[in-house]
Amino acid sequence: MPRFALKFEYQGAPFAGWQAQADQPSVQGAIEAALARLDAGFAAGARIAAAGRTDAGVHATGQVAHADLARDWDPFRLAEALNWHLKPAPVAILQAARVDDDFHARFSAIERRYLFRLVARRAPVTHDRGQIWQVLNPLDIGAMREGAAHLVGHHDFTTFRSSICQAKSPVKSLDEIAIEEVEIPHGREYRFHLRARSFLHNQVRSIVGTLERVGAGSWPPARVAEALAAQDRAACGPVCPPQGLYLSGVGYPCDPFTRREPARCSSEPSGSST
Repeated sequence: MPRFALKFEYQGAPFAGWQAQADQPSVQGAIEAALARLDAGFAAGARIAAAGRTDAGVHATGQVAHADLARDWDPFRLAEALNWHLKPAPVAILQAARVDDDFHARFSAIERRYLFRLVARRAPVTHDRGQIWQVLNPLDIGAMREGAAHLVGHHDFTTFRSSICQAKSPVKSLDEIAIEEVEIPHGREYRFHLRARSFLHNQVRSIVGTLERVGAGSWPPARVAEALAAQDRAACGPVCPPQGLYLSGVGYPCDPFTRREPARCSSEPSGSST
């Protein structure tokens, strides 16, 4: 059965998360239902696997999944057909690619990238409602960058890990946290870019919620290091809401979406859930 990689985006608000559920709408369920209209294997109950399992309300602009299909589709026509059958769900296939049989969207990934959008302004947002986390007052970006620097590197992230996280170990390497400040009408937007091989459940939202407390002046930057060293969930700042979080990209040893031939992009196992 030919294997295809799918790159896609979605708005998380209508879904109970990525993972298929029997009684609630999911992104996985929407894509599998569209595939079932096109492919005999999915009509019989086949499944797809994604690079990361996003929570309810979390969005994606660069999620990746793979599917084994009965038919050897032209990748462009597969993407077009899926987008037709996904209507009106807020899910869009950006690109499809034929890949080698050992490619796995989750286990072959060597990098995940997340974006968190936080807006500070007094007036309620209208156009970005449901797409950002809003606070009322401007934040100190210098203090947040100083606090974030304590988290980059190889650490035990127990403090920033959900109590229901299923990862075998809380030890992870966080490769980058970049924070940018953008002027918007009557306010400021803060964009947090995080990059790592994999993330713990709620790790990004726990980190951003903690850094917001630093930016607001409630925490000194050094307290972030103290919270990390405590290895205690109680030492974490508040977990920010999901609607500002986006899975923005997934990296592989070779990019399956830039090759014309089936891509050999397998790697050592990794996982992500946030």
